[in-house]
Amino acid sequence: MNLENIKNDFPLLKDKNIAYLDSGATTQKPNQVIEGIKEFYENYNANPHRGAYSLSIEATEKYEASRKKIAKFINSQSEKQVIFTKNATESLNLIAYSYGMENVKKDEKIVLSIMEHHSNLVPWQKVAKAKEAKLEYMYINDEFEIPDEEIESKITDNTKIVGITHVSNVLGTINNIQKIIKYAHKKGAIVIVDASQSIPHMKIDVQALDCDFLVFSGHKMLAPLGIGVLYGKKELLNKMTPFLMGGDMIEYVYEQETTFATLPNKFEAGTQNVEGVIGLATAIDYIEKIGYEKIEKIEKEVVTYAISELKKLEFLDLYLTKNLQKHSSVISFNIKGVHPHDVASILDAEGVCIRSGNHCAQPLLRYMNLDSTCRASFYFYNTKEDVDKLVISLKKAYKMFERYLKKM
Repeated sequence: MNLENIKNDFPLLKDKNIAYLDSGATTQKPNQVIEGIKEFYENYNANPHRGAYSLSIEATEKYEASRKKIAKFINSQSEKQVIFTKNATESLNLIAYSYGMENVKKDEKIVLSIMEHHSNLVPWQKVAKAKEAKLEYMYINDEFEIPDEEIESKITDNTKIVGITHVSNVLGTINNIQKIIKYAHKKGAIVIVDASQSIPHMKIDVQALDCDFLVFSGHKMLAPLGIGVLYGKKELLNKMTPFLMGGDMIEYVYEQETTFATLPNKFEAGTQNVEGVIGLATAIDYIEKIGYEKIEKIEKEVVTYAISELKKLEFLDLYLTKNLQKHSSVISFNIKGVHPHDVASILDAEGVCIRSGNHCAQPLLRYMNLDSTCRASFYFYNTKEDVDKLVISLKKAYKMFERYLKKM
């Protein structure tokens, strides 16, 4: 693999003259993933687990081989602990409904970080209200990090569930999930890790972390849209009742009652996104061929350069931790006095793709006294030239508003 011309593997990046800086929302897809999906439809298209004919059997084998690959990728003890969903959002809702609703009791605590994406926040609001439980937050300090005192004061003996994002999708802060998991277990709580923003960029080992649940979306790591993963400890998954009911998650159905299939099938109702599962397995092959060590090296060089260049722009406010060892590939910023949507629109005209808005993290931005930010999120296919294009475009955007801003 020629990493010097890696953009050639990505049709959209190769064919369009853009700086794509929104991988935190979704990554571009390499030819290998696109071809993997095409191969499935051309050679194996049938409904897995449904037919006794050879084509269905082949589809089943491809589907389950992909599950094994994903289990190995995150170092799950068993592929039966890997549940396919449509995204991290569905995975988190599954946990909230199947575990939270059945295990949280009145006056017990659910503790989240203020950094959480709405997907790991709104379901727990519903659980807390339904069960008359308490919902509390671990807040960030001026360094945009969760201090130890927040962890230790909020996670108590009365805490049932802790939800934590591994990497903030707004700030890029890499949270100390090892400490949080260890401390929460000491207090008798289970921990749900949202790895959506981390697993594209760093190796995840669920056994080493000792997390109880871990979720991520495939589309943020080169895979197709519409495929997500839920990992859970087997003893927890076995005790949970299904979130969705229907085909393939049952053992026997009688007129008045039903028994459910064993793991992982009991959580996978209906025809699954087989192309997405195979696309995710192919994306993992691509990531492993490059290697996380190389991915981290490329990203660190580009993101460090980006931060250095953006800091030179006096008209910018940057929102990131000072300790870059605790920072991932997301950079949030604002042009002082200019709405982020205006900035994003101007940059789009210059061929620079960034995100603007609250990034599905309204409580965090409200805590920071902000309505919204601009966000540039990088991946290993980005270059210093993309950064230069961003900086030039930001200077142009500022120039358009400069005379008005000076009157303020």
